Amino acid sequence: MTESVRQVVWFRRDLRVHDHPALAGALARGAVAPLFVLDPSLLRGRFASSNRVWFLLRAVDALAATLRERGATLHLGVGSPAEVVPAFARDVGASDVWVSRDLAPYGRRRDLAVAEALGAAGVGFHARAGLVVHEPEVLDRAGGGTPAVFTPFLRRWEREAVRVVLPAPDRIPAVMTGSGAAAQAVDPLAGGVLAIPAVARLRLEPPTADPSRLPEPGEGAARTRLTHWLDSGLAAYDERRNELGDPSGTSRLGVDLRFGLLSPAEVVQQVRMRGESRGALRFLSQLAWRDFYAHLLWHRPEAARAAARTRFAGARWPGGQLGDSAVAPGFDGPAEAWRQGRTGYPIVDAGMRQLAATGWMHNRARMVVASFLAKDLLIDWRVGEAHFMRHLLDGDPASNLGGWQWAASTGVDAQPWFRVFNPVTQGRRFDADGGYVRRWVPELAMVPSARVHAPWTMTGEEQAEARCRIGIDYPAPIVDHAAARERALAWFGSLRPDA
Repeated sequence: MTESVRQVVWFRRDLRVHDHPALAGALARGAVAPLFVLDPSLLRGRFASSNRVWFLLRAVDALAATLRERGATLHLGVGSPAEVVPAFARDVGASDVWVSRDLAPYGRRRDLAVAEALGAAGVGFHARAGLVVHEPEVLDRAGGGTPAVFTPFLRRWEREAVRVVLPAPDRIPAVMTGSGAAAQAVDPLAGGVLAIPAVARLRLEPPTADPSRLPEPGEGAARTRLTHWLDSGLAAYDERRNELGDPSGTSRLGVDLRFGLLSPAEVVQQVRMRGESRGALRFLSQLAWRDFYAHLLWHRPEAARAAARTRFAGARWPGGQLGDSAVAPGFDGPAEAWRQGRTGYPIVDAGMRQLAATGWMHNRARMVVASFLAKDLLIDWRVGEAHFMRHLLDGDPASNLGGWQWAASTGVDAQPWFRVFNPVTQGRRFDADGGYVRRWVPELAMVPSARVHAPWTMTGEEQAEARCRIGIDYPAPIVDHAAARERALAWFGSLRPDA
């Protein structure tokens, strides 16, 4: 290895140094020039999120500090990767560019454009594993065919050996760079990414969530969260994962996997080292769902914008379609009541307000609020998908898409269309004492537990005692669930069967 053989490692959704196959491949060839590109197409695209940008920039700063400790300097470019990456490679005299392989539709198109531009300049482009546990081709070879049903996918996924998990390099021989125009050095001690003029000119919006409620960004913080989860939460995960009022019942590692602060392969390795408890097996199945949705989008990129099931081809959602003014943000109607957490159903409203305040929502609540939008209100699931992607710190195109299509019964392995979650029953089952609801819907703080999930059933005297007048202090239900369920069953049942 010599400094004259120069390699670029282009970081994207892999902001770590532990178990980083692209970084290891580059280091095996020569000295490394690390690069991160702020892509306006993502910053301002259809799934733009000020919450994720807030987290991302600080995670990039943390990566810059980690790289500097190992002898390398992270460089930041702003603009189209098809222009910035080849220009940076030229500035540093690199022979190759290395990345963690992106399976999502936009990432694939972007990487193809970058690879073509690099190839025209005689620079190699190398994509390595790192964003999922098993790459699609690995499971295809094991079982064949496009994944369509989760259970056989899980069996294949469990049987396949996890690739070798790589240690973090102690030192990264760095390329000596000049003052190239394509990217600027990130100095964490001098203000980091936010101090770079090109970033300041973007005029990025502050997070919609409360910054004090957001998790600490960076690989070090993520590894601390992982260790804490393995030590204190994993064993009981199967029993506690649906308890809405217990914040320790779930791992909260979604954002760390979303930005690649943790390697999913290393997480699987660490979980399996703890033994085969019911909690561990259940948690591994959740990681398999993450791979399942990523693989599905790899095989069927057209599903990124349309229902996967043919029965919905050309169907118009009675409550409103994506793009209709009646379901647009800010329009005073059922969709906006849902967004603001003012539907009159406490478990739905608590979930939506938790999302707004923290950029996160408990997975059980995600299923409940999604079912309510798609089935009680019969509103196009893509309206909900877009809202989640605007606010979720862990908003991942494949996982969010998969979750919404599951809840709306439009996906390839979704819940049956005739299953409609009852928000009152869900609340009573998974928030029995009403603690979750009272935390996020303070209007209901004094409502008795027997009534807290259906406060409209309180008598006038009870409302006065609870200081919660239905229709004044807290909204009455915007729909009657029993009637809405019948309407949903009739509409879903009227659609032509899948081809």
